[in-house]
Amino acid sequence: MRRSLRFLAGVLVGGGALAGYLAFVGVDSVAARLSGVAPGLLAAVAVLVVAEGVVDGLGFWASVRPLGDGLSGSRSVQFAVAGDFFDTLSPAGPVSSEPIMATFVETATGTTYSEALAVRSVAKYVKSGAQLLVSTAGALVIVLGGPAPRYFLTTLGGAVVGLVVLGGVVVRFRDPISGGLAVVLGPVVRWVSSLYRETPHDRSVVDRALERFWTRIVRFRDRPGLLALVAVGGVAEQVLTAAALWVALVGVGAEVGVPIVVPLVVVVPLPQVASAVPIPGSLGAYDVLLGGAIGLVTAVSPATAAAGVLVVRTATLLFSVVVGGVAVAFLRGWRLR
Repeated sequence: MRRSLRFLAGVLVGGGALAGYLAFVGVDSVAARLSGVAPGLLAAVAVLVVAEGVVDGLGFWASVRPLGDGLSGSRSVQFAVAGDFFDTLSPAGPVSSEPIMATFVETATGTTYSEALAVRSVAKYVKSGAQLLVSTAGALVIVLGGPAPRYFLTTLGGAVVGLVVLGGVVVRFRDPISGGLAVVLGPVVRWVSSLYRETPHDRSVVDRALERFWTRIVRFRDRPGLLALVAVGGVAEQVLTAAALWVALVGVGAEVGVPIVVPLVVVVPLPQVASAVPIPGSLGAYDVLLGGAIGLVTAVSPATAAAGVLVVRTATLLFSVVVGGVAVAFLRGWRLR
């Protein structure tokens, strides 16, 4: 009975989120686009979307492997799909979803929240870096071989440099950063813990948590294989998403060849690169930016690009919010200490 209730709760939450998206975009618009695509191509898009979610589990498995006994392959896929749910619906995409997912990782691995947040932060950093490097290399090929806008290469190259500099600065100055965080978080942790503890946590608890956080991050220097798996998983996701977009564009009538997959791979990360804070997919802004980017780097008209993006995003949201909602319902977390 309890498992049935969890399943029902997941379906209701995910279904409600999908209904909200359809109401925002327009049910008639989505139905019209999907009805114009051949069933075989729709099935191919669905398979690629599911494959992208499964591949995401590889990076999740690698990132949490150092914690306790890690997670099994199937559990890693469950966590990855649950992460997609929060990526879509949380206020700032991965920026706010990873702190949420860390609570579930903590419980599943029997470790601490700070350690769970550390490994997931490293995974997001490595994954983003790998995807941006691939996009930058692809943009260089496009710029050298055709009249594509050079600012794509500038934007992506700048993002790569910025990511490297940011990572180096954070690791180099982690001690003063920790001191500042302890000053800010200490009173907050004390107040929150006073709500459920007779003796609230003091500043030392925050200091120890930050020490565990940085220790976990630094230890990845001894696990390059795990970082490589995270990077490979991220690039595989990027390629699968680009392939799904290509199939969708063919389905909506665009005359595109297989070589167009390269510019599609380039633009997949662009909507989030274009903003300091990742955009929640549920708001539709991601769709607009991705469709515009596709129109700029290919010969596809803006209307056709938007139609292809709509097909892929509908399939992606169906998977991430409905299947992801069920995955979230079967997670355990929120241990108060």
